[in-house]
Amino acid sequence: MTPAELTALAASTVGAAQRQLPPELRPLARGVAVHYEAKPHPDLIAEGWPADILGLFTGSAHGQELAHDNPAPPQILLYVDNLWDFAEGDVEIFREECHVTYLHELGHYFGWNEDDLTARGLD
Repeated sequence: MTPAELTALAASTVGAAQRQLPPELRPLARGVAVHYEAKPHPDLIAEGWPADILGLFTGSAHGQELAHDNPAPPQILLYVDNLWDFAEGDVEIFREECHVTYLHELGHYFGWNEDDLTARGLD
């Protein structure tokens, strides 16, 4: 699949995931920008993130925006080439992993830590 096709498939999956959220969470989720990149930037890897990372949340968690002097806007990054590699070229596995990865990163926006995410099946 081409990067454009992977991005379109991932974006479609994220849209479906947002529609499945409880109504009170949908506006919050839609307020977090989702960016689709092929792979993580080399600077991110230099910071210690694994090269095969599937997604990343950056910025301030919901409700914490004013706790920082210069808060960065929240965003979710999905790395479509890494997701595709993880899925071993299987479209259904790719969609499922996009879904889980998006919800995992959205959970960080909601302030959930790794234990909270595991308890919700989003690890």
